Amino acid sequence: MLSKYDEMLCHQSPTTFDHVVDSGDNWRENVWICAHDTTGKFFLSSHFGVSTNRNVMDASGLLAVDNKTQYNIRASRELRPRVDEVAVGPLSYQVIEGMKTIHWHLAENDYGMSWEVEFQASMPPHEELPQFARSRGRLTENISRYAQTGRAKGWLKVDGNKQDIQPGNWLAHRDHSWGVRWQHNLYTEANGYQPPVKQQGFLGDWHIFQFDDWYTCSSLREDHAAEVLHFTGGIVHPHGDPRAEVRLVGEEHDFQLVPGTRLLQGGRITGIAADGSRREITIRPIGIIYLQAAGYWPYKGFRLGRWMGADWIDGEKFDISDPTQMKEVSEAPTFIVECRCGNQVGHGMIQFGVYGKHAKYAP
Repeated sequence: MLSKYDEMLCHQSPTTFDHVVDSGDNWRENVWICAHDTTGKFFLSSHFGVSTNRNVMDASGLLAVDNKTQYNIRASRELRPRVDEVAVGPLSYQVIEGMKTIHWHLAENDYGMSWEVEFQASMPPHEELPQFARSRGRLTENISRYAQTGRAKGWLKVDGNKQDIQPGNWLAHRDHSWGVRWQHNLYTEANGYQPPVKQQGFLGDWHIFQFDDWYTCSSLREDHAAEVLHFTGGIVHPHGDPRAEVRLVGEEHDFQLVPGTRLLQGGRITGIAADGSRREITIRPIGIIYLQAAGYWPYKGFRLGRWMGADWIDGEKFDISDPTQMKEVSEAPTFIVECRCGNQVGHGMIQFGVYGKHAKYAP
């Protein structure tokens, strides 16, 4: 089936863009975008994803206000024939200029929030090293991703109150990934497959920290023994800056957790560059949003890529003021953080989690 994508001179196989060469139902292409002010009062998040071999496009819109209330929308639709329109229910995502400008919209709806936001890239994207894994001979992950940081402008409205979004004090971050995602391997038994070897536990840390004239992005996974399963990272400079990207080869960390939870309370991350130089950043969370409510882990019968029907939407509002009471949605917390590196102060986001056992944080 032809789509507008087939007009472009970028085909890589003798077929059309309405499907992928891989036949597995774990294939997925996904974008995630967020925006926040530098005080932590407002935190917006959305994903837009296509599970091509499941004939599903889904999206979410989350808004956390004052670290007290989170508003959620999850939506899903039949992918075909609208394969070239990134819109699900009231949510839409449009590339205005590749790698530079994104238009991100949540139209009026029944769930108490709406917004219109423009992502303006302040620095080039960082391309991560591919993530690849097999378990018991079966491919469990094969994914590419890039990430980028910038500024946000526009407006948001919550419960009838409108708030301007100004690039002077609003940051925005995004990523784009495609391939076979590991999360779907959590459900192999339901599909009649032998499950992968069960991990005793792991730590996940993916972050983007923005300073005035550089940003860092890195992704770390460790197993229960704190052995590194995967790491990729870099330090990137603004558009037009002659400095080359600095490739990071490792990370040291010392995180503190909120007592009674596995939520991040603070910490220190040291990026180690290929030339042996080190850059230490101290982080302090000032805001949180619970991405499990978007479907990154199962929530209320929904998860990314699941067929929910030709046109489906759901949502709710809940109290997030007490982190010890958030166990139902605690699988994918994402934090706004204030960052300090020497005498420089920046802001950013970190997706952080400790699952099962971990030698340092959950022995």
